[in-house]
Amino acid sequence: MGWLEALVLGIVQGLTEFLPISSSAHQSIVGQFFGGRDPGAAFTAVTQLGTETAVLLFFRRDIILIVKSWALSLIGRLPRDNPEARMGWLVIIGSVPIVILGLLFQDAIDHALRNLWITAAMLGGFGLVIGLVDRVARNVRPLESLTWRDGILFGLAQSLALIPGVSRSGATITAGLALGYRREAATRYSFLLAIPAVLGSGLFKLADIANDPVPPAWGPIALATVVAFVIGYVVIAWLLRYISTHNFRPFVIYRIGLALVVVVLLLTGVLSPLPQG
Repeated sequence: MGWLEALVLGIVQGLTEFLPISSSAHQSIVGQFFGGRDPGAAFTAVTQLGTETAVLLFFRRDIILIVKSWALSLIGRLPRDNPEARMGWLVIIGSVPIVILGLLFQDAIDHALRNLWITAAMLGGFGLVIGLVDRVARNVRPLESLTWRDGILFGLAQSLALIPGVSRSGATITAGLALGYRREAATRYSFLLAIPAVLGSGLFKLADIANDPVPPAWGPIALATVVAFVIGYVVIAWLLRYISTHNFRPFVIYRIGLALVVVVLLLTGVLSPLPQG
């Protein structure tokens, strides 16, 4: 991997990881313009850890309070219905579906589901779902009203992101809107829920580095990771402000437009349905 490719993919990762437009779809599409090859397990894992570090830093006070309260509730120092302790359990429970489904369907996720025809269909199709749900959403429930059932439903929605083109944030936020939560509440829980899933996935993929046919280029990977971290942090701050006064229509239009572009590029042979190597 060259420095230019690493810089571009790092920018793409930082810009798309938290917006409801699918970072995996953008990585697959943009990656094909650099020889059509998969960037490799090391690159994917480390850059994802970079963007998730942005979440840890941005929500550090919330995370520390949640983890501390959850731990204290385990030993009886705090009641188990303490709001922060309860949020810790909700994040754990909401993370279970993606862990189970990710392990069960790992081969399909790594191969068959990465077909760009599927990605284009998910970009456009799920974009329409986001637009419809956002339009009819009640947008009234605060995060404090999150129930155990809803936590599991959020988690099941997050599992849809195992299919490239869906978008982790798009799926979880849409589930929240469908359940009546405010945009800000659904988005905040989406970020918290992503922490175990993305960190776990990143560390799991790091174990595959030894199987990469080409030794990792750690210099470009480090550049991409730093770039993804910085841009990701800015995107988190921007998105939380944006959704307080705006809907998701621009993202829906973008997703559908990108899906159409990908279809045209596939039909004309500019893009290949599957990456090389």
